[in-house]
Amino acid sequence: MAAGARVYIPVSVAETRISKRYDTIPSGTLYPNADEIQYLQRLVKYKDPAIMVLNKPPRVPVKGNLPVHNSMDALAAAALSYDYDEGPKLVHRLDRESSGLLLMGRTKESVDQLQWLFSDINKGNSSCKGWNDACQATYRRYWALVIGSPREKEGLICAPLTKVLLNDGKTERVILAHQSGLEASQEAITEYRVLGPMISGCSWIELRPVTGRKHQLRVHCAEALGTPIVGDYKYGWFVHQRWKQMPRVDIEPTTGKPYKLRRPDGLDVQKGSVLSKVPLLHLHCRELVLPNIAKFLQVLDQNSENLHPVVRLKPDLLRFVGSMPSHMKISWNLMSSYLV
Repeated sequence: MAAGARVYIPVSVAETRISKRYDTIPSGTLYPNADEIQYLQRLVKYKDPAIMVLNKPPRVPVKGNLPVHNSMDALAAAALSYDYDEGPKLVHRLDRESSGLLLMGRTKESVDQLQWLFSDINKGNSSCKGWNDACQATYRRYWALVIGSPREKEGLICAPLTKVLLNDGKTERVILAHQSGLEASQEAITEYRVLGPMISGCSWIELRPVTGRKHQLRVHCAEALGTPIVGDYKYGWFVHQRWKQMPRVDIEPTTGKPYKLRRPDGLDVQKGSVLSKVPLLHLHCRELVLPNIAKFLQVLDQNSENLHPVVRLKPDLLRFVGSMPSHMKISWNLMSSYLV
């Protein structure tokens, strides 16, 4: 080995073994060992007495029901209870193929407040101005790599969604609702912003859902903007068939010179990225801002004059930023040179 040499290794043996185990055993018999618990706990970005924030990897279902096993809620119940009697509970969803920040409540009171916060019902103001302001400031931001580029660099998508069954009568699909008003539909609103110019036929965009509908961001990107997300074969299959992917890159991204050592044949270090034959979904919940639930549970429960000074000094808002999964990092490194 010489200084500056590059060594390519697969995912760790331990994590591969854990992943295989979760793929094969039902959640009813899930008893993680110490190594597996440590692996799951590495996903935890933050926890306090009220909430827990995880950085969910792609291809892991969030909510489990037959025949889906080993979902994030089942794994959290088995390995993330810490000193509590029960594990944390889900308060919002992420698609199985997407990644990013996942919020969970650790107590019944926090779960109730968070589910109310992320619901689309009309929220009345409370007597606490700090709580009202913090609720208004709540948002989630996603980063996605899309095929093509939206015509406008930023905008607001107001496109209601409806569900239909495909020909087999079993597969459900979300589509844009027609304007006739004859079918049941749900309001769906998304803010978007293009992060930079199109590179190799793709663009990085930022998405901020105002409502929380199933597959909202994927359908809005594919059908409302006409730019499906890379790796979204459900809503962007025909565009993917015509898409010309990036060629294999064998140059140093920093110097522009060829690699001194070529990659061993058969080693797919770009697995899932834009260089892969079958890219994974490039949709990541990157940023989350929400009220400090642990603080406001105490504030709303008693007179603010009686609050302990330590509680009063805690911030009203919490902000989290989650790193992208490896396949999106590779794509980002290849295609973010000119982002502004």
